[in-house]
Amino acid sequence: MPNYPTWSPDPAPRNYEDEMNNTNGSGPTLPLLHGVCAAISTPFDDSGEVLDEGRLRDHVEDLVGAGVHGLVLAAGTGEFAFLSIEEKERIFRIGIEQVAGRVPVICQTSAITTVDAIRNSRAAIDFGASAVMVLPPYFEGPFERGVLYHYEKLARAIDVPLVLYNIPVNSGFDITPDLYRKLIAIENIDYIKDSTGDLIRLQQLIGIGGHVLAGADPLAPFALQAGSAGWIWGAANVMPHECVALWDHITAGRHAEALDLWCQMAPANLFFWDNPHGAEYNVAVKTAANMVGRAVGPCRRPVLPMTHQGRVALQAALSTLPTNRVDRDRLVFREWDDERDWLVRMTDRAGVSRPQPKGIA
Repeated sequence: MPNYPTWSPDPAPRNYEDEMNNTNGSGPTLPLLHGVCAAISTPFDDSGEVLDEGRLRDHVEDLVGAGVHGLVLAAGTGEFAFLSIEEKERIFRIGIEQVAGRVPVICQTSAITTVDAIRNSRAAIDFGASAVMVLPPYFEGPFERGVLYHYEKLARAIDVPLVLYNIPVNSGFDITPDLYRKLIAIENIDYIKDSTGDLIRLQQLIGIGGHVLAGADPLAPFALQAGSAGWIWGAANVMPHECVALWDHITAGRHAEALDLWCQMAPANLFFWDNPHGAEYNVAVKTAANMVGRAVGPCRRPVLPMTHQGRVALQAALSTLPTNRVDRDRLVFREWDDERDWLVRMTDRAGVSRPQPKGIA
C-alpha cells in the first residue's frame, strides 16, 4: 500500500486566491476553477421530496473539509431537472453561505430560454457564485447559430466566468470542437465541462485553448494527464479524500502512486458511469454516499432506488477504496416485498454520526 497523503480532520481553510496565483512559486499558475470540483448531490429527506438543509450543510462541510478545490451546486448530479426554481435558489444560498469563501462555488443555472438563463445566473451571482455553468438550450432547442446567440447574450449579461456544460447524451446538443473555438472567443467564456466520455474529444478541446474540466468519471486520471484543468466529479460525493489525493499525486508527478490509487477507485467510478443493474448515475452515487456514511437521502421520483442485486454489486465496488468502507451500522435496509425489491430504501439511523477519517491508511 503506497503512502497516501494524510488529512487533518479540521484543515485550515484553503485560500483559493493564493492557490490560483501560486504565491509560493511551486508550480504554474492555476485557473480559478481547477482540481477537484465536487458536483454535489442534493440532499433530500427520507421521502425524497423535501430539501434537507441540515444534510446539505453537513455534506458541504464534509467535502470542503476533505480538501476539494471547488463545489458545483444544482448540476446534473444535483438533480437540477427535478428541482423547482425556488429550490435551486435555496441550494445556491445555503451552499454559498456554508462554504463562506473557502473554495469557489459554481452554480448550474441552465434554462431553455436566454432570458431565464440570464435571470437564473444573476440570482446565483447575487448569492455569491464564483461562476455559473450552463447547458445549451435543451429538448427542442436551437441549432448552432441559436446556441452561439444564447451563450453570447448570457456572457455579456454577467460578470463571472461562464462554464460551458457539454453532456450531449442528456441535452441533445453537442458543443463540438469547432463550436467551442468560437465560444471561447467570447469574453467571460473560458471553461468547458466535457462529459462526452471521449478522451480524443477531450484532447481536441484542450488543444484549442481555454480550460477544460473533465466530467466523465472513468477518464479522471487520463484527462488530467492529457492537460485538463481538473474535474467536475460526482464521485467526490462518495470518495472526496481519494479524489483530492489523486489530484495531488498526479500534479506532483507521483504517477505510480496515482495509478495504484486509481486502481482502487476505478471499480466504483466505472459502476457509477455504467452498470448492468439498471442504476442511473445519480441513484448509484447517492446510494454509495449513503453507504459510506454521507447522508444525502434518496433521489426524487420517478428515479427509483437500486435493486438488492445492484446494492450488493455496489458494495463490492466500494470495498476496494482505502477509506470508504460500507458503514453497515449506520444504514437501515427496509424490505417491503421480496418480489419487488425496487421498493427497498435506505435511511439513516437517527442520532448516529460517522467519525470523519483522519487520513488515508
